[in-house]
Amino acid sequence: MADNSVTFTDEDAQDMDFYVIEETKVNGFSYLLVCDEEDMEQGNVFILKDISAPEEEEAIYDVVQDEVELQAVSKVFSELVDGIDIEIEETELEMED
Repeated sequence: MADNSVTFTDEDAQDMDFYVIEETKVNGFSYLLVCDEEDMEQGNVFILKDISAPEEEEAIYDVVQDEVELQAVSKVFSELVDGIDIEIEETELEMED
């Protein structure tokens, strides 16, 4: 994986570093395949979608959570990146009252 790191800031103003593995466009939207560790085998991989409006100066990315969209985009990334097989794991979100 190339040493192409980016820092994102979440809604709580926390910085998160990711390593960009690949980027693509699907149906007019930009997507990034990123990992939270430089070594993909040691980290978690995420697919991020650019949800910013065209007139915005900075891109706004969000984690793709829609199951159909996630399946389609992960298939594209699997074809683009040699030697990678993306497996989608469901995570349960726990909410506290």
